Amino acid sequence: GGGDTPRMGHQSLTRHPKQDSNPRPTGEQDPVKLTSFALHAQLGESLLCVFTDDLLEGSNSELPGKLSMMEARLQAQEDEITLLKSSLAEALRRIHIHDQQAPLLWQELIAGTPLAFVNVLEWNTRCFPGNMLLFSLLCLSGQSIKMFIRGRPITMYVPSNIQNYDDLRMEPPAERLELEWVYGYRGRDCRANLFLLPSREAVYFTACVVVLYHINNRTQRHYRKHTDCVRCLAVHPDQVRIASGQTAGVDKDGKPLLPFVHIWDSSTLVTLQQIGLGSFERGVNSLAFSRADSGVFLVVIDDSNEHMLSVWDWARATKQAEIKSTNEAVFAVEFNPSDSCNIITCGKSHVYFWTLSGGVLTKKQGIFGKYKKPKFIQCFLFSGTGDVLTGDSEGNILTWGKSAADVKTLGKGAKGKTYQIMRQTRAHEGSVFTLCVLHSGALLSGGGKDRRVVLWSVDLAPEKECEIPEKFGAVRTIAHVDGEELLVGTTRNAILRGTFSGGFVAIVQGHVDEMWGLATHPSQNTFLTCGHDKQVFLWNAEEHMVDWCTTLEEAALCADFCPNGSVVSVGLYTGRWLVLDLQTREIVFDCTDGNEQLSVMRYSPDGSFLAVGSHDNFIYIYNVSDGGRRYTRFGKCTGHSSFITHLDWSKDGKYIMSNSGDYEILYWDVAGGCKLLRNRFDSRDRKWASYTCVLGFHVMGVWLEGSDGTDINALCRSRCERMVAVADDFCKVHLFQYPCPKPKAPSHRYEGHGSHVTNVGFTHNDSHLLSMGGKDTSILQWRVRREKAAETPDRVAPASSSSNCIPETGT
Repeated sequence: GGGDTPRMGHQSLTRHPKQDSNPRPTGEQDPVKLTSFALHAQLGESLLCVFTDDLLEGSNSELPGKLSMMEARLQAQEDEITLLKSSLAEALRRIHIHDQQAPLLWQELIAGTPLAFVNVLEWNTRCFPGNMLLFSLLCLSGQSIKMFIRGRPITMYVPSNIQNYDDLRMEPPAERLELEWVYGYRGRDCRANLFLLPSREAVYFTACVVVLYHINNRTQRHYRKHTDCVRCLAVHPDQVRIASGQTAGVDKDGKPLLPFVHIWDSSTLVTLQQIGLGSFERGVNSLAFSRADSGVFLVVIDDSNEHMLSVWDWARATKQAEIKSTNEAVFAVEFNPSDSCNIITCGKSHVYFWTLSGGVLTKKQGIFGKYKKPKFIQCFLFSGTGDVLTGDSEGNILTWGKSAADVKTLGKGAKGKTYQIMRQTRAHEGSVFTLCVLHSGALLSGGGKDRRVVLWSVDLAPEKECEIPEKFGAVRTIAHVDGEELLVGTTRNAILRGTFSGGFVAIVQGHVDEMWGLATHPSQNTFLTCGHDKQVFLWNAEEHMVDWCTTLEEAALCADFCPNGSVVSVGLYTGRWLVLDLQTREIVFDCTDGNEQLSVMRYSPDGSFLAVGSHDNFIYIYNVSDGGRRYTRFGKCTGHSSFITHLDWSKDGKYIMSNSGDYEILYWDVAGGCKLLRNRFDSRDRKWASYTCVLGFHVMGVWLEGSDGTDINALCRSRCERMVAVADDFCKVHLFQYPCPKPKAPSHRYEGHGSHVTNVGFTHNDSHLLSMGGKDTSILQWRVRREKAAETPDRVAPASSSSNCIPETGT
């Protein structure tokens, strides 16, 4: 797995150095024979001592019995000596064979005879089982590579079709990725982050991407200049320019990345200005353009402890004023639309009214007087009459008007003119999360606990209301389309479109918690995702829509489609796993293996077996029948000393390769009874139906220098076996050539995620790649484009080829 904070470790790649043989000098005695003579002498001395002691301790009457007993013991010792001599003779015989055959075999190794390795293997296994001779010879001959992760050595065996490892050339793949679609919306913890532009594009964000989604044409454009998660948006009065602020984040070395604000053109996606680099701490919390002066100024509140409030002439990137706001949470900031010198902020237990004069900001606190002070002021806006309306955690809309301070009513400290509460309107059960004013002066409010959207007249009389479905959560924000049509962003990361009379349907959906499970359909452009939010989504990659969604009883962490494409298996957090019918969404099989989380589900190529990898260190193997609807336990692979992380089947469906949390690479003979293959050298040429194991000779080059064992969360080889995609712990997706067996291999690197990338997967025809963010809950769909490039003779040839490759296109 991985987290948002990178970890540092050490990793290096080295080849075993060649060593010279060290034969025994002529005339030197055999050490094994010397050991035999020493053993005989020591044994005789021991028997004499025992015999003498026994005679001295016993009386004359006991002497015959003592002698009889000693004779029996002496005979037993002589039997053992005979057996030992026999064993020593056999050892000497084998050493003699070694002295005769080793020079010949060594000459074959130096000459590069391929059969020499097989001869060494057979001879060594037969004559010296369990010793280190085979390992040494292989290392000496350059047929293994040793890789170190956090000080642990991992040996990779070089396939026999690679004659000279040192001459292999690593190049970036001819294919490149192009971001096509972004699934998801960040509504769970952000406010005022959904707007409708005159172009009929809804603008919102998720992860590091600001999305412009045309609600009629159902197309997307993406602003991608942010380096970490976007947290807030503001639209300029001209309805074209947009400001977006991001969080700070950290780089791969753990050093903080400075947050900033970008101002950009929504029609061209060109960045116009960057402000605040080095001025903001932790991140940008909220921002807003001024309106009375046509958007000359931008106000920003950062995420520091004091929530610093700053005003910028954004076109010149100059700061006009700055002040500590409050140590409490701040939810929103806005300029007064009729006066750019007046600013309002709200948040936990406060509403502040700020005045900018001569480069200095001063504030007055909103006084609640006789009204109950709410815990949170969630939102506010300016009405057409100039009043300020706030929505709070008590479910009330408060109307604030500016008038002379009344000390008797407002208490001590009230001076001059100040905003006072003129009216309290009961609006919702639970919090009022958002307020939106229409061109007519009417008001829209969105509720938390009651999930209602209410239309109010200018004088705050309720006119219409509707309730959004519970599965989408509470109302987070509202954007007016036209007439009665609205867009509603929700706390469960969905955007709904609809009317009061016709109801609402989701046009954007996403997960609401960390995701790990990803499976692509074997023959269709669909894919499935699952995560800690207990939701399972089946997505249509062509229509960019959700085919269906279901909620499970537990968190789901892994999944795989049956090769016939009719069912999908899903592994859960408790060791339970389910098989779902894709058409009916019904559970057709339910089973539990152990009581720890499952990390990988993988069908064999013909669908006759299912392998279930668990955190209890076991791989459970099942026979599959009835089109993937019936399962019977076949066996269990036992041998890993840590939890299973990844596994793959061989193309013939007889073997499994697996990785574990302690960086082991093990191979299993499933057809032969789930036996562990002790001799990993035999598996160096095996062909694999898929390649998702992060440790292996063919993907050794994807590990960056200085990585530790958790820096790569997942990888996936393409169906055509030309490229491998990598999901790392630093928010990046990499595309390498396949095979990729040499360190420091070049790759194409892609940004967009704002959290550790948990999984990647190619669609059935390699036309697209899917990548999933962990904490950012986003899914990015990348189009794979192949550049026209001449094949180079030194490029590593894949183990096998396939005809389902993407067509060549220009860039």
